[in-house]
Amino acid sequence: MTSLWGGRFEKSMDDIVKTFNASIGYDQRLYKNDIEGSIAHVTMLAEQGIVTVSEKDSIIDGLNGILQDIESGKIVFDVEDEDIHMGIESRLIARIGDVGKKLHTARSRNDQCQVDGRMYLKDEIREILNRLVHLESVILEKAEKYADKITVGFTHMQHAQPVTIGFHFMAYFQMFRRDIDRLLSAYERMDLCPLGACALAGTTLPTNRHTTAKLLGFSAPTENAMDSVSDRDYCLDFLSAASISMMHLSRWAEEFVWWNSQEFSYIEIDDSYCTGSSIMPQKKNPDMAELLRGKVGRVYGDLTQLLTVMKGTPLAYNKDFQEDKEGLFDAVDTWKASVEIFANMLEKTDFRMDMIEKQLDKGFLNATDIAEQLVKMNIPFREAHEIVGKMVKICENKGCILEDLTDDELQEIDLRITRDSMGDISIKACVDARTSFGGTAPTEVGRQIEAGKVFLDDCSSKIGDLTGNDIMLGR
Repeated sequence: MTSLWGGRFEKSMDDIVKTFNASIGYDQRLYKNDIEGSIAHVTMLAEQGIVTVSEKDSIIDGLNGILQDIESGKIVFDVEDEDIHMGIESRLIARIGDVGKKLHTARSRNDQCQVDGRMYLKDEIREILNRLVHLESVILEKAEKYADKITVGFTHMQHAQPVTIGFHFMAYFQMFRRDIDRLLSAYERMDLCPLGACALAGTTLPTNRHTTAKLLGFSAPTENAMDSVSDRDYCLDFLSAASISMMHLSRWAEEFVWWNSQEFSYIEIDDSYCTGSSIMPQKKNPDMAELLRGKVGRVYGDLTQLLTVMKGTPLAYNKDFQEDKEGLFDAVDTWKASVEIFANMLEKTDFRMDMIEKQLDKGFLNATDIAEQLVKMNIPFREAHEIVGKMVKICENKGCILEDLTDDELQEIDLRITRDSMGDISIKACVDARTSFGGTAPTEVGRQIEAGKVFLDDCSSKIGDLTGNDIMLGR
């Protein structure tokens, strides 16, 4: 195949260089975006009188034919195509003749790959947002189911205070809520069309970049042509959001691994989300949780790789930037699959309350609540903290719980304290009393759940508005 850029060259590319240079092996997944961008571009060229309406129609017919052939498997790309842009344009010229050579008027691969990438990411962000919303809906369902079911709250991996399982779920709801907000914000920043920036400086031809931006569903064209072709911030925005969200998934996956162990036995994960051992017939391994915990490393690597590529690259376009795609595609695929897998695993996991309840009398979970009760008796908190610490020490020496201390033992610590003065210090009473805004009391968890439902309704509306920017190119 003859190169579309070889006019000043006397020698063809060495075979090893050709292979090393080519990106078609991975950027061919942008074929639909590339064709959509080309249709919008030639539509604008015709409106501006740069090509004729007849030429535009011939080019669009040719591009739609190529699209059909790609999707039917008739077209198979190889290293001779170099990249998806050349692969499509060379076939267009072969199909419709010299008129196909007019398509690349007033554009460059520099802006072409940018518009393809932004269109691709916008599509993928809408899909990931929908998956995150589904995950959040599963979290809300589970939080409602377990809103008043008490478990152990940990700090430093030690028993700390009693909390409800619904409360624990709503903590993760907030993490994924921030992921959604972060992704919506990234979408807004990338919703600018670079097409028409050309190589780096714009064009002398009378183009209208606002037209192509509108046709392709962007809010506006990018402001500066040099920045347009050299910017990869939108990729980094996405990769950063993906890395943070994968970290959230990994944290919860880690807890799933703990909870599934014999030492905890807090949960029962459905068989369909576990695997067995090739040698130990009794094993039921939480492999999906472990894989999710590990997958975050890939996405961190994708972010670090592109940050490293971009470091020290001068304006404007550099071939280094071709390295933006493989990591981006990997992060998209990994994040999408991870969110879906985790949501489904979560939906099919039940908590073993019988096992959890056995742990509630360990670790003096109600110690802080007793200290706060002493504060209500006008004892300064630091004094109360010391008093309860002494109570805990006695219990450790006796091998009992705080509720078992006698009035005599309490009076030895501080004359102001009796069993009656401490009030109800049962684990349930402690949980029910934590009604401060954002607290673990079932009533407060209920409020958080209702606020979460409002957020998800608002999210669905916002995502619907994004989807409403579907490309209208008259095909």
